[in-house]
Amino acid sequence: MQAVLLVGGEGTRLHPLTCNTVKAMVPILNRPFLEHMIWYLKSHGVDSVVLALCHLPGQIEKYFGNGNQCGVRLTYVMEKSPLGTAGAVKNAESHLDEVFLVFNGDIFTDIDLGAMVAFHLHRKAKATIALTAVENPSAYGVIETEPDGRVRRFVEKPPPGEATTNLINAGIYILDREVIRNIPPNTRYMFEHHLYPTLLSQGVPIYAYRSDAYWIDIGTPEKYLQVQHDLLAGRCKAALPIEIAEIGGCDQTVGASIHPTARIVGPVVVGNGCSMGPGVRITGPAVIGAGCHILDGAVIQEAILWGGVRVGRHATVECCIVGNGSLIGDGSCVSHGCVIGDHVVVEEGSQLDPHSKVWPDTGR
Repeated sequence: MQAVLLVGGEGTRLHPLTCNTVKAMVPILNRPFLEHMIWYLKSHGVDSVVLALCHLPGQIEKYFGNGNQCGVRLTYVMEKSPLGTAGAVKNAESHLDEVFLVFNGDIFTDIDLGAMVAFHLHRKAKATIALTAVENPSAYGVIETEPDGRVRRFVEKPPPGEATTNLINAGIYILDREVIRNIPPNTRYMFEHHLYPTLLSQGVPIYAYRSDAYWIDIGTPEKYLQVQHDLLAGRCKAALPIEIAEIGGCDQTVGASIHPTARIVGPVVVGNGCSMGPGVRITGPAVIGAGCHILDGAVIQEAILWGGVRVGRHATVECCIVGNGSLIGDGSCVSHGCVIGDHVVVEEGSQLDPHSKVWPDTGR
């Protein structure tokens, strides 16, 4: 099988985390999100991945190269300007097989792709859309279907209380190459607003595949934090090899220097080259990036620290996200829901309000 990953977006919903890091490269358990996705696809028999790129493509290509390190063949296709979800696939048309998968670039899931492909072939569909149930469908595109799964109509972001179903478009598609002919070249074009309604009007068979598998849109800081907590708690499983994505207790401590009096209550992932001073307390689910230094008496609880973060003496970092190379000053408190960008200095004794966002180069 072949898959197209739509990873060209700027990730503005994840700001300030994505000011310097392209969305596909934000770390999940200390590995790039895109690496998790590629290993997941590989585990379902996908050996060819087309990456539809636009924003900061160099970060991705530098890390992954030709894909050999992940055991797949990678093809890079650039957009000069954003073309939308369907337009990006059209831009990659010359590289596509007769049947292929498409993934939005901010979806983390463990849906059974083999079963979805079998459904697509059995129904003789030209397009199959994965569905997932959500509590509040008003923020998404709702899909109404016939009893056999054939799509009846699309309802984009219905008002609260007016949705006829809680099944939404999960951003995972199987397409026959022939439907791409309906997409105009070099044009911003969306699956939800343009291609699928056009296909329905033509009587083209579009089917919906319902799945109860784990699914989350990681495009906001809250969801980005949640997916890592879910992985650490075992609510979903990372497809990366266990030596890379070990999540039990505090097993990933190769090259780390941990003082005997430091107390770690898992599940916690600790990156290489970290140090933890006397009296440090870390309570999971938490992720400590490579090269972090946690000084004497600091408390970290359910937080995600990117690489090279320094947490000062007796500082508290709780249920929040801290970007690369930031400094949390002695005795300061970064509280619930805060998001700290790269290379930010939180001054000694500061008390950040819950859900604060601190942008790179602004300090606090």
